[in-house]
Amino acid sequence: MTTALITGSTAGIGAAFARRLAADGHNLVLVARDTKRLREQATELHDRHGIEAEVLTADLATDDGIDAVAGRLGDRRDPVDLLINNAGFGNKGRFLDVSMTDELKMLKVHCETVLRLTAAATEGMRERGRGGVVNVASVAAFVPRGTYGASKAWVVQFTQGAARDLAGSGVRLMALCPGFVRTEFHDRAGMGTDNIPGWMWLDADKLVAAALNDLARGKSLSVPDPRYKALMGLVKVTPRGLLGGVTSKTGRKYGPQ
Repeated sequence: MTTALITGSTAGIGAAFARRLAADGHNLVLVARDTKRLREQATELHDRHGIEAEVLTADLATDDGIDAVAGRLGDRRDPVDLLINNAGFGNKGRFLDVSMTDELKMLKVHCETVLRLTAAATEGMRERGRGGVVNVASVAAFVPRGTYGASKAWVVQFTQGAARDLAGSGVRLMALCPGFVRTEFHDRAGMGTDNIPGWMWLDADKLVAAALNDLARGKSLSVPDPRYKALMGLVKVTPRGLLGGVTSKTGRKYGPQ
């Protein structure tokens, strides 16, 4: 049985990955900040699917948390075959309305953590000649929209660049770019969701199924829904200046900064 490590595993997209991978027979390493929720999740997945679920409590906004997860990824005796870098959050407010502490915390979780954990995982994967990494970004990566979008744009560029560098090694890397998904994301950021149109919401389990299919096909970028593929097509042909004004208004209405 192969082993998958998932950060931010207790809710939303991370929990959907955990459910799907456990159902497929993967052992899991579940990573989040809340030990109680992790243990409950591990017990449920073990009892339902008969897999082994290891709990690793870590705050990925801290060096100690990143070091702990990187250490587990570097364990050659019990290797991780698939890494899902899912942990992340949004800040409510425009640039300069959000504290610099919170801005830097976001960059640490979205960028430094992804860089360090991807490196820790792929070193052993390259030696073994197999493995995969999914770095969860966002469709916000493709529009000029504050620190959140900029950090997710970094995830996309980094992942696709690393995928090219590791081509032929047996290691696959993919950036996953979902749109709005019904998770705890907006509640944690203090953002209302009543004004988001129903058609923009994605189902986390269907999103994960599409993402894993794209990874198996060797894609380095996954936008796993026809609605958002169409929107991203429009983004590509919209003048940058006009796009900046539109996304500024819609971002304040719907999304994180």
